[in-house]
Amino acid sequence: MPGGLWRPRRWIFGGCHSPGHATLGAVTKRPTHEIRALYTPTTVTVYQAYAPRLGLPAARDGRFPAAWKRDRMTWIKPSFLWMMYRCGWGTKPDQETVLAVEISREGFEWALRHACLTHYDAARHPDHATWRRRLRESPARVQWDPERDLYLRPLEHRSLQLGLAGEATRRYADEWTVSIADVTPLAHRVRVAVQEGDLAEARALLPEERPYPAGPELLGHLAG
Repeated sequence: MPGGLWRPRRWIFGGCHSPGHATLGAVTKRPTHEIRALYTPTTVTVYQAYAPRLGLPAARDGRFPAAWKRDRMTWIKPSFLWMMYRCGWGTKPDQETVLAVEISREGFEWALRHACLTHYDAARHPDHATWRRRLRESPARVQWDPERDLYLRPLEHRSLQLGLAGEATRRYADEWTVSIADVTPLAHRVRVAVQEGDLAEARALLPEERPYPAGPELLGHLAG
């Protein structure tokens, strides 16, 4: 949207439920492993950042271009602020275009069901060899990294990072994706608000990330 701030049809502003977006210094205790995301009854929004040569065509066409390699692992993040931490508010090289990718919940949950943790967990894997085999064979993998606040400082609770490979990568690009939007202007505007000390404005601009309804059937093998 030239000259304006992108507001997709299902973007919800204000009153954010994610603790990473709460008033700094007054963070509500959250479960250590919990998916928080902007979602609808049928879709969930995840974030990625790319060089403009890939990100801009994807946002323009609403799908990933042929140049987007479907045979490589790709990581998707449902946390806007964790994405800001990863891409430096869209300023790091080859991460200047921040995308909000709306995908089907059916695809997102398929990936979770078929995912393996990136680290060995004795409570979930009988031995290291079994874990390594599952990791090698799984089309998706999960790691939990510290969620971030508006200053991109780590919080105690974790944020989901979902890695897709092989079949999952291809299905993500060509089947699960519903829409792609360039949210780089939003990233820059939130960053400016934080730099100017206007945290109320920064919070009001953030997407409303709510706890995602993922029970033991989705996360039992991935989180405590």
